[in-house]
Amino acid sequence: MAGEIPDLHATVRAGTGKGAARQARRDGQVPGIVFGGDTDPVPINIPFNVLLKKLKAGRFKSTLFNLKLDGHDDVRIICRDVQRDVVKDLPTHVDFMRLRRTTKINLFIPVEIVGEDNSQALRRGGNLNVVRPEIELVVTAGDIPEKVEVDISGLAIGDTLTISDVTLPAGAKPTIDRDFVIATMDAPKGIGGGDDEDGEGEEGEATEGGEE
Repeated sequence: MAGEIPDLHATVRAGTGKGAARQARRDGQVPGIVFGGDTDPVPINIPFNVLLKKLKAGRFKSTLFNLKLDGHDDVRIICRDVQRDVVKDLPTHVDFMRLRRTTKINLFIPVEIVGEDNSQALRRGGNLNVVRPEIELVVTAGDIPEKVEVDISGLAIGDTLTISDVTLPAGAKPTIDRDFVIATMDAPKGIGGGDDEDGEGEEGEATEGGEE
């Protein structure tokens, strides 16, 4: 699994419709609904501050949550829509979908760099530049990889490592069709700097000579 799936605590909302939703907002809650799977939709309330914090953290719609709801078994959910106030841009309603183990979803999976100890390029002063510390993959809800290992041991200075060079976990595939860059092995800092400095010095001396 992709690390610890964060818990999302909610309560069952008493009543449905606009009246119950307005009351929830007055009570500092954001009304929502959980749908999908083999069970009926369940109206829920989420504390406004909790939801706002998670929204500000980013990638809310591509994060898998473990819904904790009193009187219900824990279930994996993913956000499908967040409705916002048109003036304040604050959340007013949120929709979640239950996930079966076979459900395909898009998630950002962290990249783990391996092979650094065997990298000749790093020993020669190369600088590893990780372009994508995470990769968005299509995965199944029941088999989410914890990470994607990227081996840089074979990279030479000046090389670029792309997604086609990476062995992805079984059943996972990138959401982007093109062969995008994961990391580069850049030249050591300062290479070529000495020549530039010498050139600037010669130019300066020539200028001074002309003025005399």
